[in-house]
Amino acid sequence: MGVRLYVGNLPYRMTEEELSNVFSQAGEVADVAIIVDKETGRSKGFGFVEMADESGAAAALSQLNGAQVGGRTLKVAEAKPRPERQPMRPRREDYRA
Repeated sequence: MGVRLYVGNLPYRMTEEELSNVFSQAGEVADVAIIVDKETGRSKGFGFVEMADESGAAAALSQLNGAQVGGRTLKVAEAKPRPERQPMRPRREDYRA
């Protein structure tokens, strides 16, 4: 399994293909995801890149953290695992405010 990296301060118009091209300079890219707002479809300015192996991830961290891309300074770090989400409680049908 690859190493997942957090990428912050992305240019808002950057595509996943462009982000993949930037990171492919450091090693093989397994997956790319730019996080978008559900309502507007606009980029939130951060995303995740999964590098195929540890050496590619280490190279990406050293080469791209602090690099200028599209007039912005990228922040690259190893992604933290997602916290477990608590299941939502069912709504009470007879609740009155």
